Amino acid sequence: MNTGSDEPGEVIVAADKARADRQEAGQTGHETGDGLGSRAPEFIKARRLLHLSWQVGVFAVGLTVVGAGVVMLPLPGPGWVVIFGGMAIWATEFVWAQLVLRWTKRKVTEAAQRALDPKVRRRNITLTVIGLAIVAVLVGIYVWKFGLVMPWKIKNQ
Repeated sequence: MNTGSDEPGEVIVAADKARADRQEAGQTGHETGDGLGSRAPEFIKARRLLHLSWQVGVFAVGLTVVGAGVVMLPLPGPGWVVIFGGMAIWATEFVWAQLVLRWTKRKVTEAAQRALDPKVRRRNITLTVIGLAIVAVLVGIYVWKFGLVMPWKIKNQ
């Protein structure tokens, strides 16, 4: 295949040849290399228009789920979980979404490992205790100065 060519037929032929090579080697799409690429059924990938329609459908469903997650961020609901669910839907078809999910998983794992470090845990506990002590002192000063008065008046009848 000529990389400088604008012929769409050459791209399809090259993709079909790569698919045939994988099938001869006994591999499916997500067993090769680093596992990136479309996870659509082979009969869908074999037909360009059907595969394009499949991608549009996956994108629309993923966009709907991500949009619902964004709406849930300020409202009650598991916003981030829904957003990552939408990204997972996109990752079934789009390499960019697969790479974003891999990066996110790596960062979450690194953060979890750092949080489990005893030195970091001691620091976090110390900072939390100091913060709670400051809040307790401020509440004590407020109660000493103004007393414990309810913001509304309740009349006894």
